[in-house]
Amino acid sequence: MPELSRFLGIVVFMCFNDHNPPHFHVEYGEYAATITIKELGILEEDLPSRIHGNVVEWASMHKQELLDN
Repeated sequence: MPELSRFLGIVVFMCFNDHNPPHFHVEYGEYAATITIKELGILEEDLPSRIHGNVVEWASMHKQELLDN
């Protein structure tokens, strides 16, 4: 899966030609999440709340880039 970003120990990646809705994946150590791009909603999540907040903040700043990918 292509890595899109890495910050604060958080890895963001996306699987191309994956199922709908458009989403991205996040890993932070042993934790993981799948988050929709348009609503920044949670499809699956096992992240500490502090990390979730960092991911949502990052994604809101990069929303158009994520949609383009």
